[in-house]
Amino acid sequence: MMKLVIGLDGRSSGEKALAFAKSLAEKADDCELIVVYVIEWSPFSFQTAAENAERHRRREEEISIARERVVDPAVADLKAAGLNARAIVRHGDVADTIDSIAHSEGASQIVVARSSDGGLTSRIFGSSTASLVMNARVPVTVVA
Repeated sequence: MMKLVIGLDGRSSGEKALAFAKSLAEKADDCELIVVYVIEWSPFSFQTAAENAERHRRREEEISIARERVVDPAVADLKAAGLNARAIVRHGDVADTIDSIAHSEGASQIVVARSSDGGLTSRIFGSSTASLVMNARVPVTVVA
């Protein structure tokens, strides 16, 4: 079975990655699409117990919003097209988390879109995308 991890960013660039992965899956005999959304989050923060409790509540709220607005509609569209799809939403460094998910899931490929935010490297690939391309343990396809 081929497994594709699709990194979404909640913008139109993520929709391009999703469309490309969908076209690959439609050509494959047996393919699972794993739609991933990563909320940038650093575990390195020194806070009081009350601040940590609030941070946890906010984290759970962000996961719920990401599922509702981004990944669940994407998975529903893929399933409506007759494809095998599921979603994962996590907090962490975007590139590291997508790579970790792809590796642990035994993915054949990661599909992401480039972003046009930031400096020269970011304009070419997007900072998380560039890091993913340079460090991922599985092949990465960058959709323009």
